[in-house]
Amino acid sequence: MCTIKNIVVVLYGDIGVWLSLVERFVRDEEVACSNPVTPTMQKAQTSGLFSFLPDPAVFLSIRTEHKNFQERWICDTFTAMKRELSDIQMIERSIIKKYRKELWAPFLTAIRRYDLIRAGDHIAVCISGGKDSMCMAKLLQMLQRHSDVPFELTFLTMDPGYNAENCRKIEENAARLQIPLTVFETRVFDIANTQTKSPCYLCARMRRGYLYNEAKNLGCNKIALGHHLNDVIETTVMAMFYSSKLETIVPKCHSENFEGMELIRPMYGIKEEAVLSWSRYNSLEFIQCACRFTEESARENAETTSKRREIKELIRNLKQENPEIEDNIFRALHAVHIETFPGYKKDGSLHSFLEEYGDDND
Repeated sequence: MCTIKNIVVVLYGDIGVWLSLVERFVRDEEVACSNPVTPTMQKAQTSGLFSFLPDPAVFLSIRTEHKNFQERWICDTFTAMKRELSDIQMIERSIIKKYRKELWAPFLTAIRRYDLIRAGDHIAVCISGGKDSMCMAKLLQMLQRHSDVPFELTFLTMDPGYNAENCRKIEENAARLQIPLTVFETRVFDIANTQTKSPCYLCARMRRGYLYNEAKNLGCNKIALGHHLNDVIETTVMAMFYSSKLETIVPKCHSENFEGMELIRPMYGIKEEAVLSWSRYNSLEFIQCACRFTEESARENAETTSKRREIKELIRNLKQENPEIEDNIFRALHAVHIETFPGYKKDGSLHSFLEEYGDDND
């Protein structure tokens, strides 16, 4: 059969093209090995079109062999491609191919929609070691590589007092993702854990301040945080349920305490599930919440009182009935009808709809 196939290839070039002609003679009738010659093929033989192939059953053999050859070629090519790509190439490829819709596209949309990056920016990419900040770092690194807009990146990691295992995991993940870390140490955990009231709030505030200060010392004009879409909508619901106000986190804002510094959130439109899926697909294991307060609570099997987790669970349950609920809440934040609210707050001052109500109904 190999000899016949080689002859066909020499005479007709692409065996696929030649077989398309053969299919015209074999697709309408079953060709049995015991009686391979059908009237249609007898006519073909008489015409001399395939006179160099005396046995019509050869047609089926060539067709079967060609199909097997195609399957083997596709399999071998794919295997060879995987062998040729390095681990980091496979990870980066997954972002722009498999997770293009879930990660790369909404990332680029946020960059453009909210004007997050401009030429000449020096951005401190704040990496805690969790999935969100690591994914953000990889996205920004890839954007810098291919963007026409020149900007600098410094991958900044603050060690607030991590244990040895978490430090090791952060370093290993950064090495695998080929992200060059700039690490500095603080005593945030030691200080925050001495507080019996709102240690998480104090910890977050201190970490933000340290990051701003270190970024400014390094010559950066912006810091990037890994807040994603779910953080945005959860914050909105939390504020309404527990703080009696409608507010959320914005894609970017100016620092109140560090002049000339700006905070950006490049993952503003990316859903948490997309980051989780990308991590699992690439067998990436990042650190979870690494604060000592959480670790001690877990060891004591204490019931969590995190309001954010309560809201996350609430939205997850509502999503079972309404799969669009996350997108709906997110879109609602971009379409606020301020004139329908009885009151609002701006620049620290409360305002009432009565200020513009007037005396008539016009």
